[in-house]
Amino acid sequence: MALIPIVYYGHHPALHKIAEPVTVFDEALTQLIQDMYETMYHAEGCGLAAPQIGLSKRIAVIDISEEKNKPFCIINPEIIEKTGSELMSAGCLSVPGTYSTTPRATHVKVRAQNETGQFFEIEGDGLLGHCLQHEIDHLFGKLNIDYLSLLKRKMSLKKMEKFLKRAE
Repeated sequence: MALIPIVYYGHHPALHKIAEPVTVFDEALTQLIQDMYETMYHAEGCGLAAPQIGLSKRIAVIDISEEKNKPFCIINPEIIEKTGSELMSAGCLSVPGTYSTTPRATHVKVRAQNETGQFFEIEGDGLLGHCLQHEIDHLFGKLNIDYLSLLKRKMSLKKMEKFLKRAE
């Protein structure tokens, strides 16, 4: 397994494009998914989408468990049902050092494929529901910071740049 550098808002075009569907389910895909898990855990995230590592592929990995031992991936996901509405505050590995309040459905049902191409459905509310929506947004070129007003977005980007300078 290998760590993959995470790309940051405004620093890579893959973050702002609709990712390409996955059509080949092979050993290379399995390895990529394993590398994405390692990268997500290393960054202390609960989700990571392929555009966040500069790849235009509709793949995301998620693990919201406290023990970080229940990972799963969603490939070519689509939200097939949403109910309710709430505002949730969340961070993003591609906008480090910031938190944004984002409108989200309170409950979602998602249809996706797993690493072997098998279709499955998953439902979620709370953190799982939010994480599913957040990662699927990434696959369609949208980040939580994009939900902010221009002024709040500029403030968040300044915070991110300060965070990145301190991290160097």
